[in-house]
Amino acid sequence: MTDHPSTFRGPEESGGQIDWDDAASVHRTDDGQGLLDGMKALHHGTFAEMVKLVSEMGEDHRSDYLVQKAGDRAYSAAEIMQLVKRPDFPA
Repeated sequence: MTDHPSTFRGPEESGGQIDWDDAASVHRTDDGQGLLDGMKALHHGTFAEMVKLVSEMGEDHRSDYLVQKAGDRAYSAAEIMQLVKRPDFPA
């Protein structure tokens, strides 16, 4: 897994290739982020694993969580559901 950030308005925003093996974590949307944000992660794994984990949650709970891609940004439940529809998503 890599820990380097993607570029601003990079591949994910332009429909390009995503590095599904990047490190990622699942957080509650209301965990406050901040200095100790890494300690608040509920699950760790690859970006693909974390996207799949959240996408498989019940629809009524899914919006309580987000996926933080290491060195990149956080993905909301709505964005996660779009990611799993991509043809390159490793199911």
